[in-house]
Amino acid sequence: MKKITILLSIFLLISCQNFGQLKVLGELPGGLKEISGNEIVAGSDLIWIHEDGGNKSEIFAIDFKGKIKIELDIKEKNNDWEDITSDEFGNLYIGDFGNNYSSRNHLKILKINKKDLDKKEVEVEEIEFEYEHQDKFPPKKKDRFFDAEGFFYFKNNFYVFTKSRVADAYGKTSLYKIPAKKGKHTAKKIGSFNNGKESNAWITAADISEDGKKVVLLSQKNVLIFTDFKSDNFLSGKVKKIPLEHQSQKEGVCFKDKNTLIITDEKAGRKGGFLYELKIN
Repeated sequence: MKKITILLSIFLLISCQNFGQLKVLGELPGGLKEISGNEIVAGSDLIWIHEDGGNKSEIFAIDFKGKIKIELDIKEKNNDWEDITSDEFGNLYIGDFGNNYSSRNHLKILKINKKDLDKKEVEVEEIEFEYEHQDKFPPKKKDRFFDAEGFFYFKNNFYVFTKSRVADAYGKTSLYKIPAKKGKHTAKKIGSFNNGKESNAWITAADISEDGKKVVLLSQKNVLIFTDFKSDNFLSGKVKKIPLEHQSQKEGVCFKDKNTLIITDEKAGRKGGFLYELKIN
C-alpha cells in the first residue's frame, strides 16, 4: 500500500508539470539532488552521473529509468565537479573546474580508467590546467569569465565551455582547448558565443555527437545545437536554438544518439530531479 501511495504521488507530481518538448524517462535517485553532469559511454546502455561541490566523491551509473546500477567511490575530493565525459576507449573524465568567483588557480580534470569501472573504490589520474589571459585570482567582478560547467573530449583534447559570472553578460561562453594527457596545461581560447544577458542563459553543460558533427550546449532557457563549424572552433558555423518551456535547473546533457539528447536537472522543492529525453532532428 505504501509503495502504491509513493508511485501515485510521483505520477501526480509529473502530471501537474509542463515539460514542453522534454520527455520524462524517469525520476533520478532520491538522495541525489544536485546532479551536475551526465554521460553515456559509446556502446553502453548506462548513464554516468555525479553531483557537484559539497557532495560526496561518488559517481553513479543509472539505467534509462533512473535506477542506480553501479556506484563508485572516487578517492579524490569533490571540490566542484561540474561535468563528465568519456573517450573512445571508455575512460571517464570528471571536470573539477567549478569556479564561481574565478578564484581557483588549480583546476583539474580527473581520469577514471575503464578497467576500474567495476571496482567499488577508484584512484584517479589528475590533469591540471589554468586559463590563458587570467593573471588575477579572483579578477575584478567585470572580468569573472572563468567559471565553467560544461566540457567534452574529442580527438585527444578536452573542450571546456566557460560560464560567465558578469552581470548583463551571463550568457557569454568561451571555448578553451586542453590536451587530454597528464600534466599541467594552459587552456587556449579558440572561440566564444553569447547566449543572452540573463542568468537563465548560463551555459551549464556540453557534449559532442559520436560522429563529431554536432555540438550541444545547455542552458536553463534553451538548447544550442552547433553544426558546420570550422575545424574545432565549435562555436562557429550554424546554430539552432531550441527554447525550453520547462523551467528548472538543468545541468547535464549528453547525446544518446545523433538526434537524441539526455538531459538531467537538479531537484529543488517540487521542481526537477528527473531524467529527460529531447529529440533535436
